[in-house]
Amino acid sequence: MASEGDTVTAGVVGKLDWLRTSMREQPEGATDAAWAWIGDLAKRAKEDAAGAESELNTLFRRGNAPTDLHGPTEGMLVMTTTNARFDAAVRAITALWMPWQGKRFDSQAATGDNRMTRATGLVGKLLWPLYSMKDHADGKLAFDFNTYVEAGAEDPDVDVMVIDYADIEENPDLVIRKIRDELVELVPGVYLGKIMYNTGSGYYKLGYFALRTPR
Repeated sequence: MASEGDTVTAGVVGKLDWLRTSMREQPEGATDAAWAWIGDLAKRAKEDAAGAESELNTLFRRGNAPTDLHGPTEGMLVMTTTNARFDAAVRAITALWMPWQGKRFDSQAATGDNRMTRATGLVGKLLWPLYSMKDHADGKLAFDFNTYVEAGAEDPDVDVMVIDYADIEENPDLVIRKIRDELVELVPGVYLGKIMYNTGSGYYKLGYFALRTPR
């Protein structure tokens, strides 16, 4: 007899496979449904963090490493994981992400940055007084990154797009350069990510985020 966990996993996998099949005939409906699914999991996380995280992890493991992601994306902070050891990092990430709008990617250069609201400048000055964000038409740009594909830190059997802040000298040493985002594509135009924190001896998951390409 299948366990409850196996049943949940099968349900998640079946729904994702159905959405991918639906992309052929109803691409807009499938992408909207995938984004709404992640939004529902963000709401569920407030009442059932363990259940939401389990479903998100199943989704992530079924994703594919994006290879042609280019241009601006819209973002969603889905949930943060909690651990007293990393409370300070989680608080900093949450404070930063509240005015976060998404990311921009340059597929040819394998680089990108984060799209922030104008209000982020005030938050950023409190956390990183020496760091200057760049002005942009619809807000601020901050925290440049490099991208490449390799095995996931938590999922070594899954290829992911790594969003790496560590080698950008302009990025603040406090928190940001210790972050490694990992991204997979669920359906074309909708992506799920893990926020990983480099402890020096390995990586610890701080939470999940999602991106979608605007129409």
